[in-house]
Amino acid sequence: MNAVQPFTIYPAIDLKDGQCVRLVRGEMESATIFNADPGAQARSWERTGFTWLHVVDLNGAFEGRAVNAEAVSAILKNTSAKVQLGGGIRSRADIERWLEAGITRVILGTIAVKDPDLVRQAAKDFPGRIAVGIDAKAGKVAVQGWAEGTDIAARDLARGFADAGVAAIIYTDVGRDGTGQGLNIAETLRVAEAARPVPVIASGGLAGLDDIRACLMTKGVIQGVIAGRALYDGRLDPAAALALAGG
Repeated sequence: MNAVQPFTIYPAIDLKDGQCVRLVRGEMESATIFNADPGAQARSWERTGFTWLHVVDLNGAFEGRAVNAEAVSAILKNTSAKVQLGGGIRSRADIERWLEAGITRVILGTIAVKDPDLVRQAAKDFPGRIAVGIDAKAGKVAVQGWAEGTDIAARDLARGFADAGVAAIIYTDVGRDGTGQGLNIAETLRVAEAARPVPVIASGGLAGLDDIRACLMTKGVIQGVIAGRALYDGRLDPAAALALAGG
């Protein structure tokens, strides 16, 4: 069994049309703008004490290509925090370009369903720098920026990458994302069990400190959490969250 890794809280910076936004259940028309300056937002989260940032090019996820590259570059220029990036990364060239640009870890979602061999090869060639994003609606994987459903169970997709050498699996319950209803701990644990020994990060609906406590109670099965709207609207106090997580 792998040793328990430090628990990590990843503040989310979701990019739409160059701005930091939060969606509700992945619906683009539900976007709330929280900061028009992504670089400043990244700098703020780092100053607060966070060591990782979770960045998603929302437009890119829908269009299958980098759309908010300028905003991502601004984030990289304004912080020394580690950055994991997802959204529209669909080829080997995309992966290499972002890793060379300074992204610590790329998140592959749609391509993990459509070309799993590419993901496996990338994980082998770039150890520690490839994560798989599994976004699910009612337990079934969604792709193309959550707009396209599949019949693939999230647990089955996770199981398929358990031996691939990926650095992490990020499981998002799309139905809860942006709602503040609380993380889907039960389903995240099922995904984590299928993915062993790959670290799993929980995402979608984090409401506050109780969600972090619930993750910590899994004793390393869930090794991190994405914090979005709860951080932006003040329901999750950054200092209290970091203290609870031991960071």
